[in-house]
Amino acid sequence: MSTEKYFEGLGRRKTAIARARLTVNPKNSMVVNDQPVAEYFKTVALQNTAMESLMKGGAAEKFSITVKVVGGGVNGQAEAVRHAVARALLKYDLELRKGLKKAGYLKRDPRAKERRKFGLKKARKSAQWSKR
Repeated sequence: MSTEKYFEGLGRRKTAIARARLTVNPKNSMVVNDQPVAEYFKTVALQNTAMESLMKGGAAEKFSITVKVVGGGVNGQAEAVRHAVARALLKYDLELRKGLKKAGYLKRDPRAKERRKFGLKKARKSAQWSKR
């Protein structure tokens, strides 16, 4: 086990949970579940979502980032990674808070799927009503 100093952040979105570790390193890299970010998140939009907090934070060139993410779908996981990295950046430098907060990366997005109610088809959808 290495004794390098790192900054850790936990991020959540829907049912996805991400734990990000930022290590100060001159050569920057981002690894998600032991895969490069471009390999784990296939589309450019998902890659950008995962990296957004670094770009807004203005500290993109300084870190080697490892992320473990579980649960949810790929979009929820990308947003959980963004949340985790933003929280870890705060532990590194509190001055970054203003920009990250304005962009909305520090707030946990509370929207999640509503539970299904008995007597209904889905959360709110009822069976089709027929007059005759």
